[in-house]
Amino acid sequence: MFTFLTVVQAIVAAALVGVILMQRSEGGGLTGGGSPAGLVSARGAADLLTRTTAILAVVFVSLSIALAVLAVDEGSGEAIDQSLDRSAPAPDPLAPAPDPLAPSAPISGDPLSGAAQEALQGEEGDAAAGAAEGEAAE
Repeated sequence: MFTFLTVVQAIVAAALVGVILMQRSEGGGLTGGGSPAGLVSARGAADLLTRTTAILAVVFVSLSIALAVLAVDEGSGEAIDQSLDRSAPAPDPLAPAPDPLAPSAPISGDPLSGAAQEALQGEEGDAAAGAAEGEAAE
């Protein structure tokens, strides 16, 4: 039933788009004019297209509501699938937070990371040695 109504709604939607595009707008529409001496006058065609648009719009909205009701009825009996749940374990709220200013260990195999750590340690050592020399000179 659901599939049948979905197909009917797709057909109604295509018809609605076609009828809307055939209507004369300020730009002329897709109908392109024609002689008013035909079987259907321009006024009669406009009234027919307007009525057809209104009817198709009501059918489209009605089908949308019916499909929504059917979707709720069909999907309400199923349990939620938890097979792809890969959530991380909850963090311990009592554990201390990591210090963002603490130096981290160099990444193994990364020569730049190790060189940066050595340079930082060398600067700290030079500053300590300079302070010690300054105290000894006084």
